[in-house]
Amino acid sequence: MAVSDLKGRRRGSASPTRGLRVVAIGGGTGLSTLLKGLKRYVTRASALGKPNLPEISELCAVVTVSDDGGSSGRLRKELNMLPPGDIRNCIVALSEDEALLSRLFQHRFVKGSGLEGHSFGNLFLAALTSVTSDFSEAVRLSSEILLTRGHIYPATTSHVELEALMEDGTRVRGETRITASSGRIQQLFLDPPDVKPLPQTLEAMARADLITVGPGSLFTSLIPNVLVPGIAQAMVNSAAVKVYVGNLMTQANESLGLTAADHIRALNRHAQVKRIFDFALINRAPAPPALKAKYALEGASQIVADLEAIEELGVIPVLGDYLDEKDMVARHLTDRMSTDLVELVTQAPAKPA
Repeated sequence: MAVSDLKGRRRGSASPTRGLRVVAIGGGTGLSTLLKGLKRYVTRASALGKPNLPEISELCAVVTVSDDGGSSGRLRKELNMLPPGDIRNCIVALSEDEALLSRLFQHRFVKGSGLEGHSFGNLFLAALTSVTSDFSEAVRLSSEILLTRGHIYPATTSHVELEALMEDGTRVRGETRITASSGRIQQLFLDPPDVKPLPQTLEAMARADLITVGPGSLFTSLIPNVLVPGIAQAMVNSAAVKVYVGNLMTQANESLGLTAADHIRALNRHAQVKRIFDFALINRAPAPPALKAKYALEGASQIVADLEAIEELGVIPVLGDYLDEKDMVARHLTDRMSTDLVELVTQAPAKPA
């Protein structure tokens, strides 16, 4: 299969006449960045000056819940609740008044006994969880209160911890320790392994037109989701277009030396399936020398886009200029990325029945 450029693709017969149903899977800042762009299509695309693109009628985020550090980790230990940090970021990203809520929910207390270090958004979710005695219900209610343009589901409502088997045979337990480790991760595990996803997550994937995974930290934001029994199989069984959204840079403590194809292989291997994805959104814009030098000091570099290796996995690479280098930080251009995803769904050939 040849490398695909969206502008060169022919519109297939699968273009939906109704609004698109989209499920975005991930965690960390990567998922919230993608949601900011996709949120714009929950209103009519014609209002964005893109009348040929459909609107999104249903947008769902599936979020990892393995964080054990910072404010989230403290609340997890002290209140025996799921970590709210990544969920909070998604609520802000999908909210109607993103600017105000971002300031409010991301506000972090710098002093106060018991308050110092906590963000207001985490405490808000903790209070709602205490009132409802149900974390997923607290997330649903907070989404209603804050008028978010989508649904947010934790990958599981069970308390889970990550454990990594390193290449040298040692094991590292806990997301914070795994992130801080300098060794290469060979395999990741959930403890306990037999947790369940929410039924709403499986239902959303079954009726989806588009399912995305990424961008985000490979071993602490993406893989934990596919380790939840039922999620990977629901993705494979879904008739949706499945897209891996590639990262821009490696992480010295998670993906040192891993190419774009290596990321896809790791997701397939942990999901225990031959192939999850139909397409991979890959950045082709080179990082400027100053940005490369900054990341090199952290042991990170721009991810190698090994397109032929991606194709050998049965995945079609879709190239785009997704690198936003403002403030000397590599971020995805969320509007361009989300537009290409919506175009990809409408132009992808229909799958055989």
